[in-house]
Amino acid sequence: MSILGAPKTYHHRYRYIVEIDDFARAAFTKCSALEAEVGKVETWEGGALTAHKEPGRVTYSDVTLERGVTEDQDCYSWFKQVIAAYKDTGLVAPEFYRNLDIVQQDRAGNEVRRWSLEEAWPVKFVAGEWDNEADESVIEMLTLTFRLFKQPND
Repeated sequence: MSILGAPKTYHHRYRYIVEIDDFARAAFTKCSALEAEVGKVETWEGGALTAHKEPGRVTYSDVTLERGVTEDQDCYSWFKQVIAAYKDTGLVAPEFYRNLDIVQQDRAGNEVRRWSLEEAWPVKFVAGEWDNEADESVIEMLTLTFRLFKQPND
């Protein structure tokens, strides 16, 4: 049971803080790997016995954040906006894209690493268990897709 009047600090249990454009701040205990893969294009010219290889398209895997907590409903509201866009047009309109930062913290709450995701939007939202003893909103899982990721000084 929480103590009345105690300030909320998530960094003691939650090591990944997610800062989303203009609205949300949530904390998670687990973040999946950020993955990028460059495809390869192979061509055979003339009578060559070996292929000529060049880099192809770049793909980014979705990122999944697990066991999270937030003080508001902004993440779920964002997910509902994306659902409404699918329902009405079949496409996600650019105004539903958000830029966000995933910030890894150490045990003292200091920033260790920051990754920026551009043009992200949620593809899966799983609400956590309902607990009358807790006074925060729990997010069991949030899966995001995005155009690219980078470190802020790239």
